[in-house]
Amino acid sequence: MTDLYLSLGSNLGDRHTLLLKAIEALVQRVGILVRCSSFIETEPWGFQSNHSFLNAVALFRTELSPREVLATTQAIERDLGRQHKSVNGYADRTMDIDILLYGNEHIDDPDLKIPHPLMADRPFVMKPLSEIAPDLTAQLLHPSSPSLIPHL
Repeated sequence: MTDLYLSLGSNLGDRHTLLLKAIEALVQRVGILVRCSSFIETEPWGFQSNHSFLNAVALFRTELSPREVLATTQAIERDLGRQHKSVNGYADRTMDIDILLYGNEHIDDPDLKIPHPLMADRPFVMKPLSEIAPDLTAQLLHPSSPSLIPHL
């Protein structure tokens, strides 16, 4: 089993219910839910919108490969009403699920980047992540310091 950190966000529809449905679908299709942050309300990041986000970060243990996780999270986004992935900038969405970390994997493909390259710049990721993994958050924010975590 591999530790998998996911970021979840919604700024359209019943955001709270959508996050709960996403977590339920992830439990059914991805793996064991170990920990989930509280839901936090944040302003849109990277684009203008009148719709605030509700965000969370969750830690799962999974037997799926990173590619299987990506395909599954994208299917869950579609199941929850997401029409398409943001291509030329960000837009409002019913559900967004991003892979933040997958064990100690480093992947740099055009459609899959692990660790997520922008997570340390996103307060809507770092705040809920610090709630469930404060040592990990400290390591991400200060990568030159000695590792505080034996493994991810």
